[in-house]
Amino acid sequence: MNLQECFRTQDTIMIEGALGVRLRGEYGVKSDPIVANASLVYEDKAAEAMKEIYGQYIEIAERYHFPILLMTPTRRANRYNVERSSYGKEIIRDNVNLLKELRDKHVKNRNDIYVGALMGCKGDAYKATEVLSEREAYEFHSWQAELFAAEQVDFLYAGIMPAMPEIIGMAQAMGATGIPYIISFMVRCNGRLIDGTTIHDAIQAVEETVGAKPMTYMANCLHPTNLGFALAQEFNQTELVRTRFTGIQANASQLTPEELDGSCEIITSDPVELAQRMIELRDEFKLKIYGGCCGTNQHHMEELAKRLSNLG
Repeated sequence: MNLQECFRTQDTIMIEGALGVRLRGEYGVKSDPIVANASLVYEDKAAEAMKEIYGQYIEIAERYHFPILLMTPTRRANRYNVERSSYGKEIIRDNVNLLKELRDKHVKNRNDIYVGALMGCKGDAYKATEVLSEREAYEFHSWQAELFAAEQVDFLYAGIMPAMPEIIGMAQAMGATGIPYIISFMVRCNGRLIDGTTIHDAIQAVEETVGAKPMTYMANCLHPTNLGFALAQEFNQTELVRTRFTGIQANASQLTPEELDGSCEIITSDPVELAQRMIELRDEFKLKIYGGCCGTNQHHMEELAKRLSNLG
């Protein structure tokens, strides 16, 4: 089934855990200063490390019979960065091919593995700098979205998006491809994006402005306790948020975006504790998509999948 059918019919969908942080901390891999992890596909050691990490997440999803969403490490491989780097637009194709080849090797659950394309804001997601206007964002992000569409990815994913109106312009660019897409916000405990927009207002703005709407909305790069605080804010206790906000890629730390951005060390936590908080978040807000971000690894994902599986 395609991803939209999967989303409609499945109660639980897994999404990958941390990649970049693990590459640096566990494998000693250094990312490119301009396109970040997207260039690692061209380095044998780094590419093998990526395959190993993605493979762990695939095998966990297979073991517990969940579909899983994987994404290319291309958040910083936008047109501006690619054109001032030593790489060409083929970097998009080559990252997609790495994931497709990995999917093809997992014959048993191949149809439950969805290959997605990670995109991101132009500026600093942790500070909401260089925020583009709707029109600027549409033009800026269309380049990358169209390249991913040409590679026939299963979905597009806008990660850690901190501010309007760039979110709207990016959604328009993604929607124009005809491919299912997800908008994932950078959210504070106070229930607002980095620029101060509430989760409700951000979703409402996209829903009212964009013709081809996102498949769903979620948040990444925050602890489930912090997302619980955010969703519990009165202004986010709406039918719109309850029905359209459905997932989290969780940090293992409760630090704020600024603290995480400025930290030189990998901050992690006990897999059992993090998984338990994720289950509590599921009970409170009926989320559907679960995965990991900074500080998580295969042990966090294993514990999470096991507990989700036990819920039946």
